[in-house]
Amino acid sequence: MRIEIHNLSKQYGDKIALQQFNIKLEEGVYALLGPNGAGKSTLINLLTDSICRSQGEILCDGKEILSLGKEYRRMVGYMPQQQRMYDNYTAVEFLKYMAAIKGIHGKTARGQIEHLLKVVNLWDVKKKKIGGYSGGMKQRVMLAQALLGNPKILILDEPTAGLDPSERINIRNYIAQLSEEMIILFATHVVSDIECIAREVLLMKQGQLVKTGSPIELIASVQGKVGEIDCELEQLEELQKKYCSGNVSQRLDGLKLRIVGDTLPDKAKKITDHIDLEDVYMYYINYPDFATKMINGD
Repeated sequence: MRIEIHNLSKQYGDKIALQQFNIKLEEGVYALLGPNGAGKSTLINLLTDSICRSQGEILCDGKEILSLGKEYRRMVGYMPQQQRMYDNYTAVEFLKYMAAIKGIHGKTARGQIEHLLKVVNLWDVKKKKIGGYSGGMKQRVMLAQALLGNPKILILDEPTAGLDPSERINIRNYIAQLSEEMIILFATHVVSDIECIAREVLLMKQGQLVKTGSPIELIASVQGKVGEIDCELEQLEELQKKYCSGNVSQRLDGLKLRIVGDTLPDKAKKITDHIDLEDVYMYYINYPDFATKMINGD
């Protein structure tokens, strides 16, 4: 399975939501990272054939998805960020309904529903009304419905939102297993959910693809650009105005402020041994705007 996106753009009036997007996807997890308004949802809606594009093409094994129509949509499993379910249905009833929509019937549907509810740890409450589920439980139902029909392309929009740490680990491990057989696009704000399972990370900003690469490649690309500054609590606000900063960590020897930049101040300790994707995100997404702001004296 191979998805190729060429010069994909989407415009709403004068607003450009996605601009000249190009990428090739094969089996594996592709992490989609970016701030609100980056174009992630627009890309997802175009890949699920939910909206019309302004320009470009999307090819599935060399064939335009618009010409494949239902054949393509049957290959796609989609978990939206917004939970839209019938609260009076049980999990089993909802998944039977979704299976019918997807054209899955009889023993095949029953077998898949049982398997998926066990995978997402909801089998014991399968007859409870969804309206009585927690937000995390509803997320797991939505993941299960996306996997009905054994899709070849799985698109997940914030799939771990509302899950507790153990649930997130279980879902993340299951997604990693699935990635051996399908293309998975995983849009999230939780970098820790994808840093150990992503084949490639797609960093988006203002409708454009800013940077791509494997986690190791991206981490290597910011070597020498990440540092930490010792600080006191009352200094934080001033330092955050002065440097492009991220997390503040409490260590045995005091508070440490994480910063990124092409040039680090002398008082910063350069980090080389535990750079992560949070640093990568901060450098490619936040730092360009911060640097421009400092140059302009804003």
